[in-house]
Amino acid sequence: MFVELHTARLVLRPIGRDDFKTAHKYQTDPDVTKYMLFLPDKTEVDTFNFLLFAESEWQKDKPDDYEFAICLDGAHIGGINLAHIGDDVYEMGWIIDKPYQGNGYCTEAAKELVRFAKSIGARKIIAQCDWRNYASYHVMEKLGMVRTEIGERTYRDGRGTAKEYTYTLYNI
Repeated sequence: MFVELHTARLVLRPIGRDDFKTAHKYQTDPDVTKYMLFLPDKTEVDTFNFLLFAESEWQKDKPDDYEFAICLDGAHIGGINLAHIGDDVYEMGWIIDKPYQGNGYCTEAAKELVRFAKSIGARKIIAQCDWRNYASYHVMEKLGMVRTEIGERTYRDGRGTAKEYTYTLYNI
C-alpha cells in the first residue's frame, strides 16, 4: 500500500530505509526523545530495524501501523504514525526534529492524519505522553482530544517512571 498525504506546508509519505540518516538523527537526539517511551535509539541497527518494520507494514494491503515521514520542502523533518490497536481504535504518535519544533508542523501533520484515520474507518484515536511533555499534549488538545486517563509509564532505558496522560478523540 502506498499513501501520501498533503497539507498546506507538508507531505506525509511512507517512511523507509532511505530515511535512515535523518531518522537516526532525531531518534537518537536526547533532547528530541526526552519524553519518548521507546526512544532514544541506542544504535544504528535500532533505527534501521524500525525502518525495515515500517517498510514491511507498508507492503501489507492494510497495515496495522502506518508510519509516515513528515516532509517540509522535500526535507524529512520528523515522523508520525497511526497504529491499529483494536476494532476501530487507533493510537497516534509523533516526533519532530529539534530545528523544526515550535512551528506548528506537528499539529498540521496530526490534523491530516486524523482525516486519514477517518477514511480507513477509525472511530476513536488515542495518544499518550509523559505529563511533562507540554508540547505534545498541547497538540492533542488542538486536535480536540480530551484527557481521559492519568496513568504511569516506565521507560525501558532506566529513566525511571513518570506520570502519563492519555488523550482520546471520539467519533472522528
